[in-house]
Amino acid sequence: GAGAAPTLNPAPVAPDSWQHPLTIDADRPGRSGHPIEVLLVFLRLGLTSFGGPVAHLGYFRNELVLRRQWIDEAGYGDLVALCQFLPGPASSQVGFSLGVLRGGGLLGGFAAWCGFTLPSALVMLLVALGSTAIQAGPGQGLIHGLKLVAVAVVAQAVWGMARTLTPDRTRAGIAMLAVIVVVLGGGAVAQVGAIAVGALLGWQFCRDPAAIPGGEIRFPVDRRRGSLALALFALLLLGLPLLQLVDHDQALALFGAFYRSGALVFGGGHVVLPLLQAQVVAPGWVNQPAFLAGYGAAQALPGPLFTFAAYLGAAVQPWPNGLAGSAIALIAIFLPGLLLVYGMLPFWDGFRRRPWAQASMRGANAAVVGVLALALYDPVWTSAVFTPTDFAAALTGFLLLTVWRLPSWSVVLLLALFGLAQALF
Repeated sequence: GAGAAPTLNPAPVAPDSWQHPLTIDADRPGRSGHPIEVLLVFLRLGLTSFGGPVAHLGYFRNELVLRRQWIDEAGYGDLVALCQFLPGPASSQVGFSLGVLRGGGLLGGFAAWCGFTLPSALVMLLVALGSTAIQAGPGQGLIHGLKLVAVAVVAQAVWGMARTLTPDRTRAGIAMLAVIVVVLGGGAVAQVGAIAVGALLGWQFCRDPAAIPGGEIRFPVDRRRGSLALALFALLLLGLPLLQLVDHDQALALFGAFYRSGALVFGGGHVVLPLLQAQVVAPGWVNQPAFLAGYGAAQALPGPLFTFAAYLGAAVQPWPNGLAGSAIALIAIFLPGLLLVYGMLPFWDGFRRRPWAQASMRGANAAVVGVLALALYDPVWTSAVFTPTDFAAALTGFLLLTVWRLPSWSVVLLLALFGLAQALF
């Protein structure tokens, strides 16, 4: 989903959370639990956590820091900092790491991921399987309304991320350069190149030594297992394209497309939109209207926005699609982010203190704003806004999300009904 949950406090870090040494250790009394407990707690969160990644962090804080005390406030702040630093779905990475902490290892992390992810993934699968039933008549109006939802939601994401990630002229310039790179290059390669250029410029021009945190963070993951996870992440990222040159199997191509998208998402779930669009719409696997309608429908659901992959995997042509394609796409898009966070847990302390690492991420995040802003225009805007009435509806949705701060599901319902009424009357 997208937007914000107005009743929650999404800021997980106490004001002095970087000011004292910190140890998070799953072996301390009261820290360990059973994976079944982890599964049930995160299943509840997966059914009720509306509002997008920032809101998810607020739900986690209320349930797991304040109520259940699985981790203290400062430790939660360190964990959020790690997951926001890495590419991938930040809220899912935080949940996975808390599962590792509470469940005593990888099985606990898997239980947390399943509980938080599967509810919305199953709904998105059902939406994809039923999408052919709404391709004609009034269903076209419903699809158009969902595409207008995508305009409002992506505009909200660009607005919020620009305010946070491009607060000065240097980073705003990096965002503008990213737009130029993608316009001139086109496609997924140009998007990745724009983010890489942003990281390089950030390393050079966005250093801020005063922002380096202190403290210590420890999880039940040793350096050997962490190194294996990082090596597997890199092997899949670099090896899958090479393997596809030899083996043209469609299942392998589908897995590779979603794995690359999940591995290169910096800055939040909405950034996956242009990456996935380049991977599945450009080769003709999913048509543009179905792509944007599914993205709009995903805004109404709790849980991570990355479950949009379950819809796309079921909707792609040719086979594998349906249940098999949905499972392949869902696993592939989450796997790189989970491998990265698991691999980084034993190394995070030393890495996060390096000024060049933080500077590079500032530049990469600024470039992400430019990539997403361009996606707001094409394909989102150009595929949905055709008349002044469409513009008024999309603007209304944007204002309801940003000014009135209504939950995203209510805006989805409103604009879907608008599209349906427009088609009927």
